[in-house]
Amino acid sequence: MSSPTNLNAHSGARAALDELERVILGKPTQVRLALACLLARGHLLIEDLPGVGKTTLAHGLAGTLGLQFARVQFTSDLLPADLTGVSVFERESGSFRFHEGPVFTQLLLADEINRATPKTQSALLEAMEERQVSEGGVTRPLPEPFFVIATQNPLEQVGTFPLPEAQLDRFLMTVTLGYPDVRAERALLAGGGGDRAAGVTVTLPREPLLDAQRLVEGVYVSDALLDYVQLLLAATRDGSRFVVGLSPRAALGLMRAARAWAWLAGRDMVLPEDIQAVFPSVAVHRLPDRATLRPNLASVRALLAATPVP
Repeated sequence: MSSPTNLNAHSGARAALDELERVILGKPTQVRLALACLLARGHLLIEDLPGVGKTTLAHGLAGTLGLQFARVQFTSDLLPADLTGVSVFERESGSFRFHEGPVFTQLLLADEINRATPKTQSALLEAMEERQVSEGGVTRPLPEPFFVIATQNPLEQVGTFPLPEAQLDRFLMTVTLGYPDVRAERALLAGGGGDRAAGVTVTLPREPLLDAQRLVEGVYVSDALLDYVQLLLAATRDGSRFVVGLSPRAALGLMRAARAWAWLAGRDMVLPEDIQAVFPSVAVHRLPDRATLRPNLASVRALLAATPVP
């Protein structure tokens, strides 16, 4: 943490956390998980009831990081081309011209993603994994950084479609905001509402943000900690709790998320508590519970508690 680049990036990240905690009251853990997800080059899924601050968090992140922002309201009639773009024939030039869709941005808010059909949801797969869009035989890179925040309503609500497993696996983390506590809700009511993300200050602009992402990749992980991660992976795969276990892609994502969490804490090495802090958010949407065939946060936490640190 001693180099000027590291110090500047880290101070900017800490300031971004402070700004975001003024936007989303009473949710410091969820705010830190969201920023760690971005620093780990992942994508974030927020599953919760309408009106608890999902969209506000996305606006706050875009504002405090100075990112180009686009929001797409997912509906049942949304088409893949509405996201990625389309080639249109122009008579004047006698050729096709590609018109970029809203996915060509730095922070994309896919609002209520599970209200769109699985075909439209899948249009994001290449963009999220490869950071590119292929259309008409041409591959077009997306801006850097590229971060997707998707919000999802509970499946019990009318007009929702479950996300395909391949789509879920593209999200590094899932967080749930939930209702604010009494103190945070009182502060929210006293403030009179309004757009809380409108007045945020840019604290970690593009270049320091890209520096931070590179620095996160260099956070040290010991062999003993890798042993612990492999114990957790094996526990998810033994068939006793979950239908399927964590994949190698999920394992790599877990390591990236733990590195980002440790870096935000000001450390250049990962500790077991960093793994424990991010494991539920990385694992829950990937582990359908054997009893209910749906994600179960309590089962994930029970597995984490039952797995000893070597």
